[in-house]
Amino acid sequence: MARQPTQPASAPKKKMAAAEIRQGIDRIQKRLDEVAAFNVDNLREEFPPELKALSTAVSRSLEKTFGEDTNDYKRFALAANLQWFPGFFIAGQHTPLSDYRNGIANNIRRSKALLAEAIRTLEEDLEETAGAQPSKDDEKASPQKAHYKQVFVVHGRDEGAREMVARFLEQIDLHPVILHERPNKGRTIIAKLREEADDVGFAVVLLTPDDHGGIAGKETSLRARQNVVFELGFFIGALGPDRVAAMTRGEVEKPSDFDGVVYIPLQADWKMQLVRELIAAGYHVDWNKVMR
Repeated sequence: MARQPTQPASAPKKKMAAAEIRQGIDRIQKRLDEVAAFNVDNLREEFPPELKALSTAVSRSLEKTFGEDTNDYKRFALAANLQWFPGFFIAGQHTPLSDYRNGIANNIRRSKALLAEAIRTLEEDLEETAGAQPSKDDEKASPQKAHYKQVFVVHGRDEGAREMVARFLEQIDLHPVILHERPNKGRTIIAKLREEADDVGFAVVLLTPDDHGGIAGKETSLRARQNVVFELGFFIGALGPDRVAAMTRGEVEKPSDFDGVVYIPLQADWKMQLVRELIAAGYHVDWNKVMR
């Protein structure tokens, strides 16, 4: 009796440094956002090329993150199967486009669940490596503190925007630092800023249309308060432009000479954009809490 060929064993779990895990989380989250944004109602053909391209991107991201032929890759590989095929064909009968839409919609729901689980797996791996000695790669990727919990929130008169951002940071288990809520301890404003900035790794600056300003003798425009613009510049100098996000509301003038700062409109997807910047800055964020 001929011996049956044995299946090749899966490769062991890919060992990753903390910086690699964070990059993997960000990479897969981008694919999750793209899958979630795909609108099946816009399908006008059975096998659209954009869906095939998206499937390829998901597959490559999973392979790059987990490694080819690893158990983790095989667990989540089905997330890349977005296309749908009829279970059977009847000669001379065409499958309605609505069936393709329904089938692809189901595959998208499955893909979103698998990608979210992949992110959760990476987050658990990141927690397990948190107490380990940082590698040279981690030190290069994050020369400052590896993990932060506090985020400075600079605001003007728009209390609604301030509360919305602060409550979201609390939702994802981060601690918003708001200057006027901190005790003065006899300190000047600039002294408070300097000392409070020592314990944060990121600043969110809310540029809301609170004041009018412009060139003397010409028409004015809506702009943020002067203290907000000053603190934007302060945190760019204290933390670096890659650790500052300026969030804008409405038609507000953007300060000049602040190259490198990320501007995030307070619109539908502002939470996703902010979390990406926080992760890039070394913060640990549970994507399940972001999406709830």
